[in-house]
Amino acid sequence: MAIYEEKPHNISQLEEEQEHETEAILHELEGQRVFGSQHYEFWLISVIALAWSMFQLYIVIEPVNSTISRSIHLSFGMVLAFLIYPMMRKPYFLTKIRWFGYTFAAIGLGTASYIALFYNEISLRPGDYTSADIFIAVVAIVILLEAGRRVLGLALSIIAIVFLAYSYLGPYMPELIIHKGASLNKLAGHMYLTTEGVFGVPLGVSAGFVFLFVLFGSLLDKAGAGEYFINLAYALLGKFRGGPAKAAVVASGFTGIMSGSSIANTVTTGTFTIPLMKKTGFKPEQAGAVETSASTMGQLMPPIMGAAAFIMAEFLGMAYSDVVIAAFIPAFVAYFALIYIVHLEALKLGLKGMNPEDLPKKWKTFVTGIHYLIPIFFLLYTLIVLRQSAASAAFNAIMLLMVLMVVQHPFRALLAKEKITKEIMLSGFVDILAGMISGAKNMVPIAIATALAGIVVGTITLTGLGQVLLDVVETLADGNIFAILALAALISIILGMGLPTTANYIVMASLTAPVILTLAADNGFLVPAIAAHLFVFYFGILADVTPPVGLAAYAAAGIAKADPMKTGVIGFIYNIRTALLPFMFFFNPELLLISGIDASNPSDPIGWVWITNPLDIAVIFITAFAGMIAFSCATMGYFITKTNILERILFISIVPFMFLPRIMEAKLGLGDHHVSYLIGFGVFIALYLMQKAKMRKETITA
Repeated sequence: MAIYEEKPHNISQLEEEQEHETEAILHELEGQRVFGSQHYEFWLISVIALAWSMFQLYIVIEPVNSTISRSIHLSFGMVLAFLIYPMMRKPYFLTKIRWFGYTFAAIGLGTASYIALFYNEISLRPGDYTSADIFIAVVAIVILLEAGRRVLGLALSIIAIVFLAYSYLGPYMPELIIHKGASLNKLAGHMYLTTEGVFGVPLGVSAGFVFLFVLFGSLLDKAGAGEYFINLAYALLGKFRGGPAKAAVVASGFTGIMSGSSIANTVTTGTFTIPLMKKTGFKPEQAGAVETSASTMGQLMPPIMGAAAFIMAEFLGMAYSDVVIAAFIPAFVAYFALIYIVHLEALKLGLKGMNPEDLPKKWKTFVTGIHYLIPIFFLLYTLIVLRQSAASAAFNAIMLLMVLMVVQHPFRALLAKEKITKEIMLSGFVDILAGMISGAKNMVPIAIATALAGIVVGTITLTGLGQVLLDVVETLADGNIFAILALAALISIILGMGLPTTANYIVMASLTAPVILTLAADNGFLVPAIAAHLFVFYFGILADVTPPVGLAAYAAAGIAKADPMKTGVIGFIYNIRTALLPFMFFFNPELLLISGIDASNPSDPIGWVWITNPLDIAVIFITAFAGMIAFSCATMGYFITKTNILERILFISIVPFMFLPRIMEAKLGLGDHHVSYLIGFGVFIALYLMQKAKMRKETITA
């Protein structure tokens, strides 16, 4: 590729050798069928996927009824689910789509499109369902459960079945969770023939704008941005101590813009970064853990943050740009802290950076791919400054990106004074088609997950389960807010071991986030609703690296040829800092740039007071970063040199002064919360001087 001619031969060769390995690992982990272009199945799937992308772009230009668009959206998702994902992961099912695969796809298409085809009839007789309506609804739910099993594994389908059973068998439940129950007609109608269940808010967000952002990321990747970000990270950081690991963190952060999947992120960047980390001295488990930790956090990084963030905005009734603003400081503090953790590991291992001769040239690498940054900054500008809707901002960014994809190859040829051939002229259009096909394929798990998670949401509205759960959690936690949060964190991690992040968030946001807010208010803690929603979102993401499941850790271990459990344990240790943050911003919403709320309705974003003063924002960011550095030193047992028990305790003591200044002000009678910051920095400076003295003594002794 002309754009990377400056790259050393060994790095280019490594990329080429591992490209096929990347795809193989990803498809194996996700259980997909893979067909070559010589198979008709390849063209069938590609045409359907392309049609789905074109439909999603069309409805931005020519909006259609939201329920109809959700129905068509799910129809595409169901068909592709049965064509791409086999019944079982065995050669017989993987090598060819069998007749029953097409049968399932046809049934999925027929049942999912029923709402769109008969929308007028169904809307004119609300609640008065015909036998055909109920039959279609029952078959649709069963076929959706099977699609979920194929695409996402058993966990979410089992959860949906449990909630369906709870809705139907209400009178037979234990006294604590008993309810009057619902007949088959009422249950089927509520879950499938209204917008309370399958076709509810989660699927609406998936159809409305999640698809567009996933498509944007896929097009960005096909344009060549993924390789550019990796090379840019290495050019900037490769020569420093532990450079490959630091570059892996940065590259994974950039890749998070394009991928909402921690597994895909791990495999995409890991096949390049992990071998280089091992080559420079990291142990296989450490290399895999660094990549896993960075990749699982890709969903926290603005501006895209994964599909769950869009659903969060819809649940909370706020602009997506405000979700991005609230998530900004915690996300970047966590990422910078991971770079620092990598630095500490490199110090402990006595590692050095890569040879500058083996790295891409900084300026040339930056300039040759600078056009990839244009649509990203344009997206941020339209979202945050112009405050366009998420769908409109994404659509405009996609159109700009497509133009860049069309002109980039001829422009490079022109700069290189090469003949502009027909192949070069058409290559951009080929990349666009490939990106649209890939984007639709990437959307299948999200569409199925949001549809199935709608059953959980529908159960809550049908049975009043939310109030029941409120009583259960209050009883278990005995009114202790810390116990409530710990219980919610544990449930999020356990659910996340079997569910994709999006589905996990929907379940937890529907069940536990309202409970957290209510019980927190009862205990005197008034917090904005987004704090509770981000709380469960963070812990759901952590599940991807948490043993014993941690699928991202398994993916990284496979690339590193390391033990998956050890990789997961080390990755979890690296990510403890991410587990700290939700507790901090729950008790200090200023970390989310929210300084006040309407006490009468903390869930209403209209009543939130946002911090907009640049100086205040800078102070919050710097102090939070210092607190996170202190916490990282405590957990890693290293600062300038190895820390002893007393020093680790002192590092831990810095954390509340930096993260919870107003609470420390009230508890210690400091008079002003800025005094809390001064105390924290004072202890930090004292520890620095102690460590410097210890290092000098160790040097003299040596």
